[in-house]
Amino acid sequence: MTTNPAALPPKTARRISRAEMIELPIWRYEGAVRLVAVPRDLERAMQDIHRESVVGFDTETRPAFRPGESYLPSLVQFATAGAVYLFQVQQQDYSAAMREIFSAGKVIKAGVSVADDLRNLKRLFEFEEQAVVDLGQIARRHGLQQTGVRNLAGIFLGARIPKGAKTTNWAAPRLTPRQIAYAATDASACRALYLRFKELNLV
Repeated sequence: MTTNPAALPPKTARRISRAEMIELPIWRYEGAVRLVAVPRDLERAMQDIHRESVVGFDTETRPAFRPGESYLPSLVQFATAGAVYLFQVQQQDYSAAMREIFSAGKVIKAGVSVADDLRNLKRLFEFEEQAVVDLGQIARRHGLQQTGVRNLAGIFLGARIPKGAKTTNWAAPRLTPRQIAYAATDASACRALYLRFKELNLV
């Protein structure tokens, strides 16, 4: 993996201002989104994910507003080239599927702040991860200080990801269309960022 900050292409901005971000076009995922609810959905999702060399990965957790309050992840999403798959891990037992995906060495799982995601998911089920890539960590190695998915999307994809449904109740049994769109957009952006990093020889 390249670690020299000088390897960042010279025309690539190392930061983006709020004013610059506001001027960017909004990034919305408009492809297929599949809520994994029945065995047939799971089989389809697993086949698609295992066909990929890289998937975008993210989680969503019910927000905590009181001191000392915390929750486990409610949703895990994976973005392939053709669809985003949503797993409501508080509603069904997906431990075997999650274990299989995260331990698949041939499928890169690209996300941001993945250490927190993995630590919290391991409170739900045990697994040994392989081929998990933290895009924020890669950006830091190349001298960037703004390493959240929204800043990275602004810098590398030239797009703005709305914050939208971030603080909604992700533990609800039925997700709203707004929540589904938000979750799918974040996962797809992670996949797009990894592919962009690869084009720029950053990974």
